[in-house]
Amino acid sequence: MDEQTKTQFKWKFYRLTVELNLIVLLVAASILIFFIVHSSYTVPLIGGMLVMALLIGMDFFRKYHETKTWLDINTVKEHESERGPPQ
Repeated sequence: MDEQTKTQFKWKFYRLTVELNLIVLLVAASILIFFIVHSSYTVPLIGGMLVMALLIGMDFFRKYHETKTWLDINTVKEHESERGPPQ
């Protein structure tokens, strides 16, 4: 890959990593809050956190598939340029 493509991939990878970490943290925090905090706001807070995790998860899977497709396309272009034109 050329430098520009590598840089684009790094930023796409960073975004996916941050989103995945956010999903894990939201789910883990909601489990901890369920067992530690006992108030009338606990259930709505946990519900909100899980809904946020679900929405971020949906975006994560969409972006993951877009990035995977983008990477497959750019990898094919690189292999074609290394081999030369088809004969």
